[in-house]
Amino acid sequence: MLRQDINDMLTQTGPGTPMGELYRQYWMPACLAEELPEDGCPPIRLKLLSERLVAFRDSYGNYGLIDEFCAHRGASLWFGRNEEGGLRCPYHGWKYDTTGQCTDVPSEADNSSFAENVKLTAYPLVKIGDVLWTYMGDPATQPPLPEWEFALVPAQQTYTSKRWQQCNWLQAFEGGIDSSHVTFLHSGGLKTDPLFKGAKGNEYNANDKKPFFEVADSPGGLFVGARRNAEEGNYYWRITPWVMPSFTMVPPRGDHPIHGHFWIPIDDENCWAYSFDYHPMRALTPEERQAMIDGHGVHSENIPGTYRPVANMDNDYLMDREAQKRGEFYSGIKGIAIQDSSLQESMGPIVDRTKERLVPADSGIIKARQKLYRAAKALRDNGVTPPGVDPAHHHVRSAAVVLPQEEAFLEAAAEDVKVRPGVGVSSV
Repeated sequence: MLRQDINDMLTQTGPGTPMGELYRQYWMPACLAEELPEDGCPPIRLKLLSERLVAFRDSYGNYGLIDEFCAHRGASLWFGRNEEGGLRCPYHGWKYDTTGQCTDVPSEADNSSFAENVKLTAYPLVKIGDVLWTYMGDPATQPPLPEWEFALVPAQQTYTSKRWQQCNWLQAFEGGIDSSHVTFLHSGGLKTDPLFKGAKGNEYNANDKKPFFEVADSPGGLFVGARRNAEEGNYYWRITPWVMPSFTMVPPRGDHPIHGHFWIPIDDENCWAYSFDYHPMRALTPEERQAMIDGHGVHSENIPGTYRPVANMDNDYLMDREAQKRGEFYSGIKGIAIQDSSLQESMGPIVDRTKERLVPADSGIIKARQKLYRAAKALRDNGVTPPGVDPAHHHVRSAAVVLPQEEAFLEAAAEDVKVRPGVGVSSV
């Protein structure tokens, strides 16, 4: 069980909260690059860490992330006109550039002098891969740009999506480091999903429903090892890296692309689930990319024009009890991503962790909570930079390996969990 005050600390990410300040130490996904597809396109609304913002791409191609509301009368700049290097409020014509600086106040005789003294809160917005990244902390301590492998491989080798998840970021993230549920919740998907099926590792998953967990510290977070029985004298290990605060990678299966996630708080009761697939050695096939677009694997089929899944809380995730009875979908819910989000959202907006009864299979979740708590407290009390900020901590991979029973998983797989340019992932 988790004390209520610690649960509050870990789940609250607004300005001035310990976990909110922790998140603000990192570059994190703000939106997908596809949401601002061309110079001068319409702005988009964003809410991140409980702050209401607008993102835009000005007529010169510069990206900006600024306070949603005009400094004059508080009108939303989502209605703004994207023109000549800035966003102009349609109410009275005040104009802002991508740094939040007001550049024009038409009603004032001494226009430029008045405008110089008006500046909205603004955060950097940088395109790396399919994602536009932001840093919402103190500019004086802004870290180097992120170096995640999925965002740095050539465009034909990677694909990223996102979906709105109606629950706190922490309970969504905790699902990402919980390998034990895969044998049950995703058992149907392992057999039929085009981005999972056919791997030898699926047999190990199906044949051993009681994985043993070992958790090891890493410079950026943890490595969670899930051990299952393999052929005589061997274990099948699925090794999941977690890099603070919320980056995880699903251990690979066969030659399928590698999956992973970020969970980014919108506010305390909603989050964005960013899901990526990439292959470090080859382009994604047209069939793989189309499967991702169609919502297979870790991705979701979304309502057109939105990032809300078609199967969602309001329609009971399109549950099919007959498919559940047939064993086609263990929970009656179609799709790996929606199987996860349906149960995580079912806990309520913020789960009451004082009522939990955790078991040894939850050791990764327990240690992640402890590490988050210690890091947020050290930042608050002593200004200590948390793990995962350093780009060197981003150079990790997940791995699926068969090892002799006497070998320690992380020692034996030390090279397998590192990014090694020109070398494929370790997969079964």
